[in-house]
Amino acid sequence: MRPIVLASTSSYRRTLLRQIGLPHQAHASGLDESPFHAQESDPRRLSQVLAEAKAKALCERFSDALILGSDQVAALGEMILHKPVTVERACAQLRAMSGRSLQLWTAVSLVDAQSGEIHTHTSLHTLKMRTLREDQIKRYVERDQPLDCAGSFKIESEGIALFESIEGEDYTAIIGLPLMAVVSLLERFGLFYPWE
Repeated sequence: MRPIVLASTSSYRRTLLRQIGLPHQAHASGLDESPFHAQESDPRRLSQVLAEAKAKALCERFSDALILGSDQVAALGEMILHKPVTVERACAQLRAMSGRSLQLWTAVSLVDAQSGEIHTHTSLHTLKMRTLREDQIKRYVERDQPLDCAGSFKIESEGIALFESIEGEDYTAIIGLPLMAVVSLLERFGLFYPWE
């Protein structure tokens, strides 16, 4: 089997790939995302461009591999919600989302480093957040520390309690990597479970 490289060192994405038993290596793409954020304001397109760019960034280094890149963009109306990095920004994002619906776009790209062939899938989930009090927001951020997550929540842990409903095709996309789409993309290259 050809090597499969995940263009990310995210523990969330690595755990998801282990869930389906997919042998892989994980390496940071080293991509500077700021120019992409400055040039693209459409959240769906931004997630796609970043997923593809992350995968392409490792093609030269892993020239015989199939490379998976993924990215998530959360949006509240017209506003893109970036990773908060600080407690203050996380609380501000959750305050803005309280009682409202947000969109979470998750894109995954599979690039054949040998041929340059690329396939991308994008998932949309709509998440309706409960109306939260200030003390609930602060307590959640303190407990779950969602500072590295777009939208300031970890749906795979205590963050699930923040929401009334979730609409979408594959819950794993919310965590960071839509596994059903990953399997479909791998099938395009003749790889079938159990990855033989």
